[in-house]
Amino acid sequence: MGESKRRKEFLGEQYGKESSILPWLPITKTQTEQFVKWSTRGAWYGIGFLVVWWAVVRLIGPGLGWWQVN
Repeated sequence: MGESKRRKEFLGEQYGKESSILPWLPITKTQTEQFVKWSTRGAWYGIGFLVVWWAVVRLIGPGLGWWQVN
């Protein structure tokens, strides 16, 4: 426990607080992890939507007579 006490004395007010990515950017590491998680999830939703849209336009649409070129 000596190391913990020394670290606490050395850091003072900053002890136990999350560090930011860059000193001039007020974004913490946890916030960046959350951003990556949400943006990855959004990308997968977008890919799924694109696949469904492609199936509708390419497979279902012509079968129903949509987008017919004369």
